[in-house]
Amino acid sequence: MSDIDHMDRRILIELQRDAEQSLETLGAAVGLSRNACWRRIRQMETDGIIRGRVALLNATRLGLPLTVFIQVRTNAHAPDWLERFSTATRAMPEILGVYRMSGDLDYLIRAQVADMAGYDRLYQNLIRKVPLSDVSASFVMEEIKETTALPL
Repeated sequence: MSDIDHMDRRILIELQRDAEQSLETLGAAVGLSRNACWRRIRQMETDGIIRGRVALLNATRLGLPLTVFIQVRTNAHAPDWLERFSTATRAMPEILGVYRMSGDLDYLIRAQVADMAGYDRLYQNLIRKVPLSDVSASFVMEEIKETTALPL
C-alpha cells in the first residue's frame, strides 16, 4: 500500500463502489480532472493494484442460490497431489474460491450451486479427480455480509 497516495485510495474506494461510473463522475467525487483520474487508474492497472473490473451477479436470480463451504483434509501433501488438486478445482466453474489453510483444516473451498443435488454432483466430480482423506460441507443459511470491497 506504500506505492499509492491518498488520492489513489480515494479513487480505489470509488471504483470499488462503482467501477462503471464515468471518469467525469469519478473525478468530481475525488476532486481530480477526468484525465488525471484516467492516468492514475492506468498506472494502478500497470502496477497490478487494479487486477480487473467485473460485473457482480445475483446468484439466486441465476438459479444458483446455494453457497457451500467445503472443508478438505488430506494425507497427501506431495507437489504432484497439489497440482492435481489445483487443476481439478480450477476447472470446476461451481468452485469460486480455494484456500490452503493453517491449522487442522488443509483446504477450504467456496462453491455456488443450484441445490443439494448440484452439490453432490460437484462432490462426486471432485473425488473422482483427486483423492481426499476427509470432506465435510457447511451450507449457508443466511448471507449476512458479502463484499468484494477491500478496507482502504
